[in-house]
Amino acid sequence: MLINELSKRTGLSPHTIRFYEKSGLIKGQRDETQKSNNYFHYDDAAVEKLELIRDAKSVGFTLSEIAQLMDAWYNNKMTIADKVTVLDEKLVTIDERIQQLQAMKGLISQFKEDVINNNCG
Repeated sequence: MLINELSKRTGLSPHTIRFYEKSGLIKGQRDETQKSNNYFHYDDAAVEKLELIRDAKSVGFTLSEIAQLMDAWYNNKMTIADKVTVLDEKLVTIDERIQQLQAMKGLISQFKEDVINNNCG
């Protein structure tokens, strides 16, 4: 499939897909039988990888982390225990971030109370 179809199937823009390709996260193939264009063609593996990238980003993985994980995951370099460890580490990171956000929320709530009570200088 061409990039526009890949975009429709994954919900990612062609620009984002090209960025991921330049980053080495996915790879398109040129159709050698077509001499009139230089279009890249993508297979179902590209769809699967893009969905993984999208989902991993949505839960807080960085592109660097995703690249490392995809290499290990798709090349069977990780055991199930390794995969669980990576996910456990991300859960700890998310818990820490939640605590930070709750502390920030508390400060903002206090600032708001100070403003309402005219206690700010």
